[in-house]
Amino acid sequence: MAAPRVIVVGAGPAGVRASEALVEAGLRPVVVDEGRRDGGQIYRRQPPNFSRPYATLYGSEAAKAEALHRAFDALRPHIDYRAETLAWNIANGQLHTVCGKRAEALPFDALIVCSGATDRLLPLPGWNRAGCYSLGAAQIALKAQACAIGSRTVFCGTGPLLYLVASQYLKAGARIEAVIDTSPQPALNAIGGLLARPALLLRGLGLIATLHRAGVPLLRGATPLAIDGDDESGVSGITVRDASGRERRFDCDAVALGYHLRAETQLADLARCEFRFDDASRQWLPAIDEDGRASSAGIYLAGDGVRLAGADGAETAGRLAALAALHDLGVAPGIARYISEHKILRATLATMERFRRGLAAAFPWPHAQAAALPDEAVVCRCETITAGELRRTAAELGGCELNRAKAFSRVGMGRCQGRYCGHAAAEIVAAATGIPVQQVGRLRGQAPVKPLPLDVEVVQ
Repeated sequence: MAAPRVIVVGAGPAGVRASEALVEAGLRPVVVDEGRRDGGQIYRRQPPNFSRPYATLYGSEAAKAEALHRAFDALRPHIDYRAETLAWNIANGQLHTVCGKRAEALPFDALIVCSGATDRLLPLPGWNRAGCYSLGAAQIALKAQACAIGSRTVFCGTGPLLYLVASQYLKAGARIEAVIDTSPQPALNAIGGLLARPALLLRGLGLIATLHRAGVPLLRGATPLAIDGDDESGVSGITVRDASGRERRFDCDAVALGYHLRAETQLADLARCEFRFDDASRQWLPAIDEDGRASSAGIYLAGDGVRLAGADGAETAGRLAALAALHDLGVAPGIARYISEHKILRATLATMERFRRGLAAAFPWPHAQAAALPDEAVVCRCETITAGELRRTAAELGGCELNRAKAFSRVGMGRCQGRYCGHAAAEIVAAATGIPVQQVGRLRGQAPVKPLPLDVEVVQ
């Protein structure tokens, strides 16, 4: 009997641990990775010609990054690794990929999607100026290109990544003008959740303390008002309202924005998986069982693309999803490991889920700020759709469901397919029509999930 065909999408923490479990069971999975090297975003590897030490690149996460990289290096001879390969569609039991100009359809018996997450962004007047980046882009510049996004940078948003990237820039010697956090001081219910992982909580507090000691201005409970500048020279500063209601301006030539994370769910959508609205993060996430099985047969989901539990949670979820797939496929070594490990892995994820909910309460998505964006603010940068246009679409044209608003206004119809603007657009439509944001729905994924070259060669 031929070995089952198993494909893993993504070579971040979840994908590496899923691949590891499959190899331990005697399989040779195909690992499709959009990146040039393994590690994902959080443990992104530096280019081969760079030689900066792990402590410099990853700080407190250096040991975990090095362990994951070594694990993947050990796996390389035992997997079919396809780097710089985009998984752009799922249909009829096949994963459609493209690498350079080579397109291929890969049949599978089980597909483990570890697609990760991207920055969750809140539009601001001026966020479409040159010099405005996401936190993830700022981190990529530092790790993969050994440069800062500007000579004087402001970090703005909320969530642990805000402080992590700011501290990484500080350690690299970059000048930080301010860190602006939209979240108020955390309530008791948030602290209770954060105490589920006290070591991680202390690490986060340590990052904040490091920034304080360096004299970096830290604003909590702030409302960003506008990114200042002009079309010719780009960003020149950012204006905010602090927690006391006072307007303040910080001169800078670069702004890094990020409001925690949004799950990359397009592939799950194309696989016709069910979705559920997550009240804690105010976003739609694919529905899975305790082990990572999606509603569509043969589809397993792990990592931040389905549970926003960070790198540690992704590693645990990746292994559990792979063991569940091996169990369902009847692979004897995998069944044995699933029986012996699944309860422990589930318990670990339950602890991480409590921490995730604590994070969501401590660093909430500022939906009221999104709903109150001024009419002239550009929401969709791809199509240059303003908040005012979106409100008129909802109120006058009946675009009270997000895909209907997309059809009328073109919001989310550009290159990013709503990755940057979709969540804020939903909040604007909900506020304009007076309905709950979950009733507004979500932008549906469309193939290709990212642009493809027109001159691809199809491999039969």
